[in-house]
Amino acid sequence: MNEANERNHGTQRIDGIMQSWGLENHDLVDVSLEQLTHKQVMKARQGRQLTLKMMQKVARALNVAIWERLDEEQREQYYEYIHRDLFSYAKGYSADWQDPNAALVPTEPQA
Repeated sequence: MNEANERNHGTQRIDGIMQSWGLENHDLVDVSLEQLTHKQVMKARQGRQLTLKMMQKVARALNVAIWERLDEEQREQYYEYIHRDLFSYAKGYSADWQDPNAALVPTEPQA
């Protein structure tokens, strides 16, 4: 296996979470205060291996983007995603992990 294939891990869990919340790459870029780019979010979703700092940056932006869509009651129940919840190559990743926010995901797509 060559080095390029070792750094590509396939579609990541963050992709499914973003789809279920109706989030696009731009939504994360827009809320991030850390100069997150569309290309970085795209790489995160597609499984291109990111550094720990970049995984954490993407996770923070995801949490803020979702947080802005929640009401006060939902915010009290919200579990903040961390990098190991989102990326299969992160230390501590569990394939058996169940999304604790599944009950908060809107059934209708967000506008």
